[in-house]
Amino acid sequence: MAMRSVLLLLSRRVSRSMDSTSRGAMSRFYSSDKGRVLSEEEQAKENVYIQKWERERLEKLKQQADKVKSEKDKDAADKKPEGVNKG
Repeated sequence: MAMRSVLLLLSRRVSRSMDSTSRGAMSRFYSSDKGRVLSEEEQAKENVYIQKWERERLEKLKQQADKVKSEKDKDAADKKPEGVNKG
């Protein structure tokens, strides 16, 4: 149950950061008052860069969640009384 809440919390953070990243990139592409508009090639390169950054960030968050889960599993195993057999 705790793992679900951690993943839910992390996914909310990621979705918020993706929204702000996407909005910032789109406003820069179509901005008419801040200079030139990016060419299609530049847009494609920037989109690839943003997607790569987002994938790396998601991977880091996944690793953090896995680490939290393993620590909780370890704590739960340490608290389990010795000599109790499953069966």
